[in-house]
Amino acid sequence: MYTIYHIPGKKIGVTRNLNSRVTKQQGYKPGEYEVLFSTDDISEISQKEIELQKSYGYKVDRQSYKNLITKNKKMNINATEQTSTFPVPLNKLKGQLMDNLDLVWATSHGNFKITKEVIPWLLKNARTSMFNDNRCYVYNKAFDEAAKARAMPKTIMFDGKKKKKKNKPNVYDLIRTWATEKGIYKTGDSRTQYVKLMEEAGELAQALLKNDETEVIDAIGDMVVVLTNLAKLRGHNIEDCIASAYSVIKDRQGKMINGTFVKNGAVTGTTTTTTGEAYGKMVNGTFVKSTL
Repeated sequence: MYTIYHIPGKKIGVTRNLNSRVTKQQGYKPGEYEVLFSTDDISEISQKEIELQKSYGYKVDRQSYKNLITKNKKMNINATEQTSTFPVPLNKLKGQLMDNLDLVWATSHGNFKITKEVIPWLLKNARTSMFNDNRCYVYNKAFDEAAKARAMPKTIMFDGKKKKKKNKPNVYDLIRTWATEKGIYKTGDSRTQYVKLMEEAGELAQALLKNDETEVIDAIGDMVVVLTNLAKLRGHNIEDCIASAYSVIKDRQGKMINGTFVKNGAVTGTTTTTTGEAYGKMVNGTFVKSTL
């Protein structure tokens, strides 16, 4: 854990050991200094230190804490055909990994790179060396396969020989590009898109009645396309509409009644049983509430 400390009227600095750095080395006891910020992210602590030095009016360090640490404490990782060995015991590994973010080392499976995304895997899978308790290691093949199994971008887990995978545009962007090329946004209208949506909904209903899965998939896809365009014509992205809806329903409480999720408090003005269920009956596949 990195900590930003403040000695009033003197300085703002970063340390991983307040007692050693501030008390023993500089002579300031607890109460004579204050803690301003703490995190295990070396990049965040480096940026925050500079911001606080500026805001408090102190001289800003010429070199960031991260660059200073990386320059002075570069970890020497020993890679063999089978393993990569870190020159620290297991209980010190996390700190060393955080201090050496972006460090790259070569292995038989390509060049590996330390990032925040891979540190949890390294900590979980590292083992103490049988030859030296002050060293620990991971298997290179397992590290390589973990990236593939988790479908992590290669540029996150690896560098060098493993080539960067280009981010593919999402399907909504492709739909909007297609619609732009067809002139839908230039001459189209949200009301006509709604009519189109109802048309596609009818095709979905027909496909459901026929139990035609191919047509069901096609109709659902067409409805998503229409909704994407309708949203855009109203000045919105469909992704934002979906996110807004999810933010409303994610914590909603309720229960399933006759195949439909009914939220708590949704049934009002109806006769209920002692268990709180509404009286009613199924009409053409739909639950119709009884009225008083």
